[in-house]
Amino acid sequence: MRDPSMRRSVALFRAFLREQTDPDHCYGLLARDAVRQVERYVPLRDRVVVDIGGGSGHFTEEFRRRGAHSYLFEPDVRELGARGRAPAGAVVADGYLLPLADGAADVCFSSNVLEHVADPQTFLSEMVRVTRPGGLIYVSFTNWFSPWGGHETAPWHYVGARRARQRYRRRTGRWPKHTVGENLFPLHIGPTLRQVRDRDDVSVVCARSRYWPFLAEAVTRVPGLREVATWNLLLILRRSS
Repeated sequence: MRDPSMRRSVALFRAFLREQTDPDHCYGLLARDAVRQVERYVPLRDRVVVDIGGGSGHFTEEFRRRGAHSYLFEPDVRELGARGRAPAGAVVADGYLLPLADGAADVCFSSNVLEHVADPQTFLSEMVRVTRPGGLIYVSFTNWFSPWGGHETAPWHYVGARRARQRYRRRTGRWPKHTVGENLFPLHIGPTLRQVRDRDDVSVVCARSRYWPFLAEAVTRVPGLREVATWNLLLILRRSS
């Protein structure tokens, strides 16, 4: 699927709607799409790829299919075993403190994890640390004011996280998986872009909406609008020499 394009965006959206009932299809398609995005900037064969917070391993497996030496670091044992088995070579590790030497990876990859950590800047710093000079850093996250910012409680998070959580409980009979302040944190486009651009250890190669079918980079340049319209921010960074 051409990226960006309406066909691609519709396919990803339809897969997302089936995430609960068919997660393999959803995350398999998302993994193929994300790895193609990485391949625009670096050939993957024989490269070392670190997948941080990659859950049950769809991204790691796709990187391996493209010839990379990919390693999954995931802090949640339940996520690792969500498909009945942990991916080969997976490591239970926190993204704040990875058991890796400085500059160990050619590519450091993190998909939709940043909004789930309390200190995203420290998380990003650890991604930069383990990436070699000249290496690539891929990080994406769902921003809070996106229509999907509340995750399973969206779009009711616009009226407040607490109200959205209580509504979800009334409708489904169970509490949502994500709780703001515990495993979901409001993250915004403008402050994140400023913090990344202020760093002297990375350069921004690309900042765009990950899923938007047109004007994917332009939408992130408009203050205010970008907080709602971006949906999911994709950052491609290059580690400084």
